[in-house]
This record gives sequence, structure tokens and C-alpha cells, in this order.
Amino acid sequence: MPKRETLHLHVPEPTGRPGHDTDFSYLPLSAAGSKRRPPVDVAAAQTSDLAFALIRVLDDAGQAVGPWAPHVDVALLRRGLRAMMLTRAFDARMLIAQRQKKMSFYMQCLGEEAIATAHALALGEGDMCFPTYRQQGLLLAREDNNMVDMICQLYSNERDPMKGRQLPVMYSSKKQGFFSISGNLATQVIQAVGWAMASAIKGDDKVASAWIGDGATAEADFHTGLTFAHVYRAPVILNVVNNQWAISTFQAIAGGEGTTFAARGVGSGIASLRVDGNDFLAAYAASQWALERARSNFGPTLIEWVTYRAGPHSTSDDPSKYRPANDAARFPLGDPIARLKQHLIKLGAWSDAEHEAAQKELEARVAAAQKEAERYGTLADGRPQRLEAMFEDVYKDMPAHLRAQREELGA
Repeated sequence: MPKRETLHLHVPEPTGRPGHDTDFSYLPLSAAGSKRRPPVDVAAAQTSDLAFALIRVLDDAGQAVGPWAPHVDVALLRRGLRAMMLTRAFDARMLIAQRQKKMSFYMQCLGEEAIATAHALALGEGDMCFPTYRQQGLLLAREDNNMVDMICQLYSNERDPMKGRQLPVMYSSKKQGFFSISGNLATQVIQAVGWAMASAIKGDDKVASAWIGDGATAEADFHTGLTFAHVYRAPVILNVVNNQWAISTFQAIAGGEGTTFAARGVGSGIASLRVDGNDFLAAYAASQWALERARSNFGPTLIEWVTYRAGPHSTSDDPSKYRPANDAARFPLGDPIARLKQHLIKLGAWSDAEHEAAQKELEARVAAAQKEAERYGTLADGRPQRLEAMFEDVYKDMPAHLRAQREELGA
């Protein structure tokens, strides 16, 4: 009888660690403009090639090329660039505020700004997003957004719309179609699919958009959501932001080594795209395609956004412990703001001088909003919420036991 091989497990490892540059060849890229754009009624199985490729529009020279290049007004591109710049300026100032102990923690979306801002500009009135804690661009890209309210929520002060009942960065805005963020992983998927099914049952025309990171695709809720979305052809977009890291865990641990996250959608009978998440034009075009598919009753779309988390996971994280310090600068898809800026300059619709002026203007807007928010208190100044606030907005009619507790507290 032949001797059998000893079995062993494969434990994925990143290709770079501190002191050793990352080999990004693990990330297969496609040339800009080289991937086909199928009709929105394409059968899910016929998107398999797009789940393993990478949809890109902007080439290295800043030109928009190929069938995915969207036909959009320059004004929208300028708005998109300003929205990304505002998001980055907001993140930078809030990071400093956290270091000044004005809030307990903060989470940036540094390097990922194109995905949420482009998606926000493609969404329609009444569509509902079910985001995670790195999609602040969905709010900051909107013209009706109130930045002061966002900062008050971060500070948990007396004007906090959440009344201190949410962690910082876990915003909620029904008016803006921004569902309350949950810290639990992948819950957004089943919530979004259920909301989308309800929209279809009511005969409405509103679409849901779910957001998770690459690590959360290992959660059971993700796979349950895929099944329901496929079976009932729910009008939903399932966004998987593959930023290469889930805290200190490399994306291969969640299953991104031998396949792509977009391939999981195809395997579940869902049309799937793998998109350059640092290319604003590609992000806008893919979002438009998925929204049109959903609104036309052709079912869900899964989009894997390939990007890089340039900052720490949160202010509690030190990425220098598990990855090279120069990773973000060497990431092959570049900086989303620099790439759209280059494209607009090529079009003659932007300039270095205008960019510098816009940077100063947007930073001043954030500073003014922060100053206004701090009138209502921060974590550092020890000004607590009103005691009676804990009893408000819990029940439509306050039950007797809560009334008794409020009286006992003298509130």
C-alpha cells in the first residue's frame, strides 16, 4: 500500500509585511477600456468574465476610454472631484479632533473616496443605502447634507441626532436614504435585500444598495442575502469594498486569494462586476448600470470595488504593525482624487490653481462646521447629554414604568 501524503492546511499570507515591500502582482489588473459593457438585461451567468477582470475607464494618461466611459456632463465630474476632496478634508479634520479627545474614535475612508461619492451621484431620489462605517462619502456628496449634524453625532453632544445612542461614525439619515449603520458585520446585506423585496412588493420604483467590506463576505448573512436576492430578483445592489485589509487581516483570509469576491455573486446566480474603485468614472458607470438593471426588473448586481485602505482601520489601529508603510503609495490603482483631477485638466475643465483654491475653500467649510458643532459640546469638555434625553424617542407614547423612572431621576 503506497504511503499517503501528510495533510496540511493552507493559511494565506499577504505578499508584504513591515520592512518588505508588497508584491501587488497578486492583484490581476485589466487595461483601461478593455472590458466589454453588456446590456443591463444580460443573464447573470454571462457576466462571469467581468467578475474576474477589472472594469476601468481612466488610463494612465487621464483619458476616458472604452465602452464603460460614461457620457456625463463636466459639471458632474467637477462635483464628484469636489465631493471627494470634501470627504478627505472632513476625514483629516475629524482625525485631528479625535486625537484632541473630542470624540472616542474615528474611521477614515482615505483612498476609497471615489466609490461612495460616485455611487451617491448615480443614486435616485428615494433609493436607500445600507452602509458600513466607511461610506461617509454617500452623505458628503449630497447637496442637502448637514455637516454640522454629522460632527455633532461624532461628538455625542446635545445636538447629536442619535442622542448619544450610536457610536461615532455610525450615522443615520432617513431623509437622505442612509440607513442606520450597524457595527455587526454583513447585517446590511440581508436588511437591504429585505428592503428591496418590500419595494418590489409595494410596486414602488426605489432600489436598495448594501455595503460591506471584503472580510464581511465570510459572514453567513452575506450568503443568505445572496440567496434571497437571486431567488426573488430583488432590486438591490450588493457592494463589496475590497480594500485589501479587514483590520489587520489580509483579504485572502476571507477567500480572496484563489478567486474574486465578485465571483461569489456569479456563483449565486447574480450579475457581477469587478471594478477599479479608484476610478471615479468607472465607479459612476458601474453604479448606473446596476441601478438601471435593478429598476428594469432584471434583478440584483454584485459589485466588487477594488481599492486600498490608505489609512488605519480606525484611530485604535496601527497598520505599521502588519503592513509596509509605503503600501498606499505603491498601490497600482493610484489615488482617486489625483486621477480624476488629471482627467479634468486634460478636458480643460480644471487646473492646479483651481484645485488649490477648492482645497482651501472645502477645508474652510469643514472648519466652520466643526466650530458650529462644538458650540453644543464635545467629549473633551465634559458637557453631558440632557438626562431626560434617554427617555425620549424610544416609544411613541411613554409607558408607565419609564415615566416612573424619569420622575425618580428628577428628569
